[in-house]
Amino acid sequence: MEMVLLTALGVGGATVIGALIGFIFKNISHKFSDIVLSFAAGVMLSAAVLGLILPSLEYGGRFGLLITVGGIFAGALCINLVDKLVPHLHKMVGQDTESHHNANLSKVLLFVTAIAIHNLPEGIAAGVGFGSGNTTQALLIAGGIALQNIPEGMVIIGPMLAAGVSPRKTFACAALTGLIEVVGTLIGYFAVSIASAILPFALAFAGGTMLYVVSDEMIPETHAHGSERGATYALLVGFCLMLVTDVLLG
Repeated sequence: MEMVLLTALGVGGATVIGALIGFIFKNISHKFSDIVLSFAAGVMLSAAVLGLILPSLEYGGRFGLLITVGGIFAGALCINLVDKLVPHLHKMVGQDTESHHNANLSKVLLFVTAIAIHNLPEGIAAGVGFGSGNTTQALLIAGGIALQNIPEGMVIIGPMLAAGVSPRKTFACAALTGLIEVVGTLIGYFAVSIASAILPFALAFAGGTMLYVVSDEMIPETHAHGSERGATYALLVGFCLMLVTDVLLG
């Protein structure tokens, strides 16, 4: 349990680290941000497949394939529904971060709310990973999500400061989005601990949410500013790094 709690704090704290970087370096280039986000996408993609989807097949037994496929689509549809209600990063960051002086506070708050809402299922994915009993895989999954949270925390800062929000309140909002992820991690862990029968579906569900986030949000964002080639290789590096780590530690 201590490991789960520390991991939850680490995953949520990554957003805070990103926010601090955003305060220090207010004019981070799109190219650098895209490379970091692409690397995180590769890590998350590998973690989703190796740490969540393949274990789901393993634990699913006779109906493992059906449970896994159903869980993947259920997770993707869940995030898709959230996207319908609250558009996320790649749909809002451009209009808010590239128009600092004309930023509208209500749009900025909606942007921050969107990140917070999307952080809940990402946190659940991190927590569900521990339900499989494979701590190494769970830590790799959490690490991938944490890497994604750093650039996300970075992009929160500029729009809020430009909209007239005080630095203290801006940092508090960024920390709150990270706290949501801590809560999600604990929910995911306790859910599969209490009802181990749902573990195969929960693993696939978490994997589906991560696949959706990578395909629908992270890749489009990293390919929107002319850095497609570098972003693609960064994704491959992230994926292969996770693959090597999984083999060496497995």
